[in-house]
Amino acid sequence: MVVDDHSNDGTAEIAAKVAEEIAARAAGESCGAGEFAIYSAAALPSGWTGKLWALNEGVRCASENEQIHGATAEFYWFTDADVEHTPDTLRRLVSRAQRDKLDLASLMVLLRSRTFPEKILIPAFLYFFLQLYPPKWIADPSARTAGAAGGCLLIRREALQRIGGLASIRDAMIDDCALARAVKTSGGRVWMGVTRASISLRDYKSFGEIRDMIARTAFTQLRYSALLLLLTIVGLGLTYLAPVALFFAGNVLARGLGIFSYLMMTASFFPAVRYYRLSPAWVFLLPVTAFFYVYATLLSAVRYWLGRGGQWKGRAQAPSSSSTSSSSSSY
Repeated sequence: MVVDDHSNDGTAEIAAKVAEEIAARAAGESCGAGEFAIYSAAALPSGWTGKLWALNEGVRCASENEQIHGATAEFYWFTDADVEHTPDTLRRLVSRAQRDKLDLASLMVLLRSRTFPEKILIPAFLYFFLQLYPPKWIADPSARTAGAAGGCLLIRREALQRIGGLASIRDAMIDDCALARAVKTSGGRVWMGVTRASISLRDYKSFGEIRDMIARTAFTQLRYSALLLLLTIVGLGLTYLAPVALFFAGNVLARGLGIFSYLMMTASFFPAVRYYRLSPAWVFLLPVTAFFYVYATLLSAVRYWLGRGGQWKGRAQAPSSSSTSSSSSSY
């Protein structure tokens, strides 16, 4: 099923053409009863983020089809339109979910790293994401950490019903991690992995495009807290920028400490660069990359304070500062 979330790039037409080519039935504006259906999402209601509303429309449409056919799906598989999967991706996900009795399983797909902005910034996106959401902690039922990658996410139908459906997280900006947290909090088992088999087709041709991608949810990740923003900037500065500054220290001990710290941080970054099959030389630009992420995070906060947080398809989806000043975020 394809949910067309009011796209302006011909998504529905392209999907319909593909459906015809594979002799499947396209449903146009209705939910349809065939193996393949295209559904245009209803207008976005107040209180919902765009992606979660589109996913909710897909689940509703699938449920209607199930009632027509008298069948019940055990899992729902959520994926983005710009992700290309291998033919066995779904089978492998379901197999892992069945084997490990998982309620939610997701894969961090391979983002593109072909342009210069992508090469210098995208490996660090994976690097920082896995620091925030270590897969071992995610899979550990006793750990509070819950994370997922929304580009390829499998969720058990029973688990989705148990948390009250997608409506329970309808205003979540970081929807994939919010869904994982809701499932894990309800007693479900969660798993996230990394794959090279599923590939994002989205190109980031400029630094501005990647900046906006980061800025959309960076301040949300910090729970819209100025204190956490300050601590994050200080932490990134001490970890990734201070070692470079120590190179120029007059004290030999300080310079040696800077060199040691620099080598340690680049060594920790090397697996992410190797994962993207880039030259090892890219690891030495990590301080520059970290500075860019600091800038994008600051921009995320400024946009939020100006009422333009969480930009998506021209909409500011982040809650207003007044609505979050007296309550904490659920992320």
